Amino acid sequence: MKKIRKLVIPVAGMGTRFLPVTKSVPKEMLPIVDVPTVQLLLEEAKNAGIEEVLFITSGTKNSIISHFDIDYELEDKLSKSGKTKQLEEIQKLPKMMKIFSIRQGQPFGSGHAVSLAKEWVNDEPFAVMYGDDLIKGGCALKELIEVYEKYDTNVIGVQEVPRELTYKYGIISLKDEEALEIAGLVEKPKVEEAPSTLAGLGRYILKPEIFYELEHLTKGAGGEYQLTDGMSQLMKKQTFHACKFSGTYYDIGSQLGYIKANIMYALDREDVRDELLKFIKNL
Repeated sequence: MKKIRKLVIPVAGMGTRFLPVTKSVPKEMLPIVDVPTVQLLLEEAKNAGIEEVLFITSGTKNSIISHFDIDYELEDKLSKSGKTKQLEEIQKLPKMMKIFSIRQGQPFGSGHAVSLAKEWVNDEPFAVMYGDDLIKGGCALKELIEVYEKYDTNVIGVQEVPRELTYKYGIISLKDEEALEIAGLVEKPKVEEAPSTLAGLGRYILKPEIFYELEHLTKGAGGEYQLTDGMSQLMKKQTFHACKFSGTYYDIGSQLGYIKANIMYALDREDVRDELLKFIKNL
């Protein structure tokens, strides 16, 4: 069984739900307090043992890669002004893991985006994370890797969602309730047709055979090539297991989810917690 060393993060989406700010700022760079969302994702990945990450980008997402690059001028200014803490914060970024990128070119969907990682991934199993899905507490990706290592299987990170919201997610059905072996996956079903309330929430471990399925996809939801459709095809040939990860999930692709995440992360910060609690109490 090969170790999970590599991570693919598709970030080529336009982020239209967050316009006008995403006209000039990638949604993955929007801060949770003062830390870009994408940095929190890579911190989770590093804690899970990931060594390399490939960003599937577009021409408007250069700042994501730049964020993890060395900035000698900024480091020199911080050093000369005695801002040691800030200097240490930015110096750790290039050291997190090896970072690569490739441009998607045209927005053909998540399945097409992940398919572009084929040569980089080669014949290894790998992880996929989405920039809209933030999980606070624990290390969700590490928990998925543990399931992969236990069953030598593809893994989908899941949590229960209210049945009335199942139309928003990829919903799984189970073949084995105890082992959480997956029978099928339906992308954004009608509420009355949802096979369960277990939703896939932006964390995956996939074997390299997924690339064959992605290369032979037909267009799905939204007229795009969907990763979930590729996984559904691979399920006919290989096992998939669900991982009910710990931690609290925030859909930061929505304004409300983004605001909630900022509040909850801020409450963990000693430098802002007390004043924030006073503000909330006054409200």
